[in-house]
Amino acid sequence: ALPTPAPPPATPWLTPTNWREIDPTGRRAVHWGLSFGPYDPETPRRSPIGPDRSTPFQEGSTPLTDPALRQSVLGNGLRVITSAMPHTRSVSIGVVVGGGSRYETDEQAGAFHFIEHLYFKGTPTRPSPQEISETIEGVGGFMNASTDRELTVYWCKVAQTHFGTALDLLLDMLRNSLFDPQEIEKERGVILEELAMTNDHPDERVGLLIDEVLWPDQALGRDVGGTPTSVGNLSRDDLLGLMARQYVPSNAIVTVAGNIDHDEVLEDCARRLSDWPGGAPGTWFPAEDSQDAPRVRLETRKSDQTHFCLALRGLPSEHPQRYALDLLSVVLGEGMSSRLFVELREKHGLVYDVHSAASHLRDTGTLSIYAALDPKNAPQAVGLVLDEVERMLERVPDAELAKAKELVKGRLMLRMEDTRSVALWNGTQELLRGRVSPVDEIVALVDVITPDDLQAVARDIIVRDKMNLAVVGPYRSAARFERLFRSGRSAK
Repeated sequence: ALPTPAPPPATPWLTPTNWREIDPTGRRAVHWGLSFGPYDPETPRRSPIGPDRSTPFQEGSTPLTDPALRQSVLGNGLRVITSAMPHTRSVSIGVVVGGGSRYETDEQAGAFHFIEHLYFKGTPTRPSPQEISETIEGVGGFMNASTDRELTVYWCKVAQTHFGTALDLLLDMLRNSLFDPQEIEKERGVILEELAMTNDHPDERVGLLIDEVLWPDQALGRDVGGTPTSVGNLSRDDLLGLMARQYVPSNAIVTVAGNIDHDEVLEDCARRLSDWPGGAPGTWFPAEDSQDAPRVRLETRKSDQTHFCLALRGLPSEHPQRYALDLLSVVLGEGMSSRLFVELREKHGLVYDVHSAASHLRDTGTLSIYAALDPKNAPQAVGLVLDEVERMLERVPDAELAKAKELVKGRLMLRMEDTRSVALWNGTQELLRGRVSPVDEIVALVDVITPDDLQAVARDIIVRDKMNLAVVGPYRSAARFERLFRSGRSAK
C-alpha cells in the first residue's frame, strides 16, 4: 500500500542524517555539513527531502536572482539549471531525484538505495560496470551517488575539457540503465555486505539506532539501505515499479556548475531527455510522534569505546525558527570552540570527538549530539552533555552568537567556490523548495537572528521528556543511563 498523502509544506529545505553512497571509499565520510550549507558529499558526518508534486511547466528560460544562474524547463517538466563559473577549470553535473527511503513500505525498505546502485551497472552503449567507471576515471574525474530518506543524487566532477563526456554518461545512465537480472543478483550481495559493514562500525550503528529511537516503527526510523530481509526479497519488478513512480521528469533536476554555456547544456538535455515520459510521483510517509517520556536504547557489544547519540526532535524545513535552531547547534557543538567540545574534551579530557548537528525534514527534524569515549566515563559524559544542552535554555551572550554566525557564514561561502557544491546546492534547493536561494539571502537570514530567538527555540525544543539516547557499548543494562534522565544532574 502507498503511504497516506501528507500535505507538503510551502517550500521544503535541505539537510540529512541517515544515508548511503555508492562508492565505499567515501561512504563513511558523507554528510551535508552545516544544515544550512550546500550539499557536500565529502564533509565528515550525516536526511533531506523529495517533492510529491507534478506541476505543469512551459518550455523556456527563467531568470533567477543570481545572474550567473539560469533555469530552463523542458516540455515534460524536467528542470535544467546551470551556474556559470568561468574562472573554474572543473565542471560538476548532478541529477537529483525526489525519492528515498521515506517513500518505501517496510517490505520495500532499501529499494531506492538498490536502484541507485543499479544505475552504475551498465547501459546498451556501456554494458558493464567497469565501462561506466572507466568513462569518468579515464579522464581523471570523480563520480558517485547517494540515497537519503527523500532524495537520490547522482553526480560527477571532471575537468572542463571533459564536460561533454561526463554529461553524456550521466544522461545515458539516467535513461538507459539495463537492470540486468544477473547484475541485480550480484548487487544484492554487495548491498548485504554494505549493511554488514555498517553494523560493524559502532559510530555508524549508533546513528541508525538513534533513528529507531526517535521514530519507532515508521519509515524515518529505518536504515536507508533497508534490512537484510527486505533487500533479499526485493524483485526486479519491485525496483522497476518504484523507479517508474518516482523517476519522472517533473520530479528530477539536471544541474551543472562550472565554465559552461547554458544553451549548450539545454540543447544536450533536450536531445537526450525530451522523450522521457511524464507522470505524478508518489508521496511520503509522515512522521509520527507520541513520545511522553525519555527513551534510552542500549545495544550491548564488546568494544574499546562507548558510542552514544543524544537527540531531540527539531523543526521542519520551513519552520520560521529553523535557522535559530541551526545556530543553537553551532553554539552547542559545532567546532572546536563550541561548548560541548570545550567542556568534554578541553576541560575534562574525556573524548576525542564530540559534536552536534541540526537537520530538517518536511514535517520534522532533529537536534543531535554524538560522542565516543572510554566506557567507564560514558555516564559522566552523557550527564555533562545533558547539562550543556539544558544550559542552552539560558540566554546566549551576544559575542558567542556573533562568533557562531561568522563560522557558518564563512564556511558556507567557502564551499560555494567549489563547482560540485554549487551544482548540488542549486539542484537540491530547486527540487525541494521550488527556488534557489542565493548565498547572500541565507547570510542575511542568519545575520538577523538574536539571542532571544535562540532562547525561544531552545525552550520549544529542549524538553526532558522528549529526549532520546542511543548507546552502543559493553554494558549489561541501560540503568546507569536511565538514571541520568530521572536525576537531571550530570554523573560527576
